[in-house]
Amino acid sequence: MSPTAVDVSQNGTLKRLETGGSLFEIDDSDLSKLLEKPRPVIIERNRSFDERSFNEMSITLSPPSHFYRSNENSSRVFDHLASIYPSGIRSGVSTPRSTTYCEPHPIVAEAWEALRRSLVYFRGQPVGTIAALDQSSEELNYDQVDGGSISAFFVVFLRDFIPSALAFLMNGEPEIVKNFILKTLRLQSWEKRVDQFKLGEGVMPASFKVLHDPVRNFETIIADFGESAIGRVAPVDSGFWWIILLRAYTKSTGDTSLAEMPECQQGMRLILTLCLSEGFDTFPTLLCADGCSMIDRRMGVYGYPIEIQALFFMALRCALILLKHDDEGKEFADRIAKRLHALSYHMRSYFWLDIKQLNDIYRYKTEEYSHTAVNKFNVMPDSLPDWVFDFMPSRGGYFIGNVSPAKMDFRWFCLGNCVAILSSLATPEQASAIMDLIESRWQELVGEMPLKICYPAMEVLLWFLTAACIKTGRPLMARRAIELAESRLLKDHWPEYYDGKLGRYVGKQARKNQTWSIAGYLVAKMMLEDPSHLGMISLEEDKQMTPSMKRSASWVC
Repeated sequence: MSPTAVDVSQNGTLKRLETGGSLFEIDDSDLSKLLEKPRPVIIERNRSFDERSFNEMSITLSPPSHFYRSNENSSRVFDHLASIYPSGIRSGVSTPRSTTYCEPHPIVAEAWEALRRSLVYFRGQPVGTIAALDQSSEELNYDQVDGGSISAFFVVFLRDFIPSALAFLMNGEPEIVKNFILKTLRLQSWEKRVDQFKLGEGVMPASFKVLHDPVRNFETIIADFGESAIGRVAPVDSGFWWIILLRAYTKSTGDTSLAEMPECQQGMRLILTLCLSEGFDTFPTLLCADGCSMIDRRMGVYGYPIEIQALFFMALRCALILLKHDDEGKEFADRIAKRLHALSYHMRSYFWLDIKQLNDIYRYKTEEYSHTAVNKFNVMPDSLPDWVFDFMPSRGGYFIGNVSPAKMDFRWFCLGNCVAILSSLATPEQASAIMDLIESRWQELVGEMPLKICYPAMEVLLWFLTAACIKTGRPLMARRAIELAESRLLKDHWPEYYDGKLGRYVGKQARKNQTWSIAGYLVAKMMLEDPSHLGMISLEEDKQMTPSMKRSASWVC
């Protein structure tokens, strides 16, 4: 095929994309039963967090004397929020949970307009958002036009759609999220092959493309399970994000009928079967291929990356909430509970790093045998990077990037640490320590454009930081970060990422009008405006998994 540039008004601006993958058609009749009107569940729209573990909470931003109602464990999260939130910080977006109105920031309307322009339609229904609408590049693998057949591709990346989905849910527009969940569920059931090798049955696609042929007036979907991805790696995180989004949809709408559908229950069980399978691994963490998660460029993300482990933990907890209590559901619930206990202990003990842990590792002996070994992973003290000694504050800590035999990745990864906070993989003490570290190393981690995806180095995330700040009771940090973003994002045309230690420069290969940057800003803004939105993506600590450890817990078992 020889791509050329044309426009299709419904799906936005088009560019090039390498074709590949298994082409198949989804008939309307196949999905008719999946799109039936949901059985509504009567709940209050301002409920937040999971009812199994959280009490109701609400906030009124004016007057500022109103506080959250919360239980003893979560009360510290919301202390003094009302006094911290002054009147006049609302984004102006008319969300269903909004209680006051103030003049919005000028870029909010621009952001919503850009987000709506990014919508991708399949047979008249919105099913996702395109990753970027960057007209400055000829070689984007986000959409494509084939001049020979006058066909158009529109690519929806599963992980990139998450902030868009949350923005629509927070704005009271759940239908697009429901359509997305059902379409990706349908794709999961198709046979998946990469270079003649069959993938596991439960793998969710990294992305899907809507193929529009205006000549035949026909649309089909192409799923990519890794055969077109950078490095040809199947996504490990897609299935986890799908479960997390299903729970967010259920939590936001109160509609349990979607999650209770036999197709959704089966989809969750397939994902769980794949990631809970037993093998030769001696760790409860999930072994992954390089480039299997959001960081798809080669960055040495291998083995047991923190991002995958945190998402794994959160998806397991969400699945435990969503699975029916039938025979199959109870069997999976038992397996999940056992894995969660082992995984939480392993992560909190061996992935955690603070100044005491760092000093202990520095003094490790190597080549230790038997159950009495202190250096259980045979980490070489000489492998400690020089920067980590200056980076580690006297007060604070974080989950390091990776732990595997003889090697650790000491880099700080934003997504993994923020998801650890939101899922309560991090204990309250560890969550507080992570925020202490961000505060202490604001210039390195935030700089002029929040929040770097990892340190040392790379891209920018905002809504994860905002969610973590709200959960740990530090909204002023989030507000400061959002104000930094507002000073740059629209002016720089919503770039994919920034370069430089302080994030002063638009990334060398960054796409403009990146949807996740647009949606991430809106989600952060709406969460700060109405913190009860946090309940879609936050889980309280499970008291049964609470370890008897302090912030500087020893690595010795």
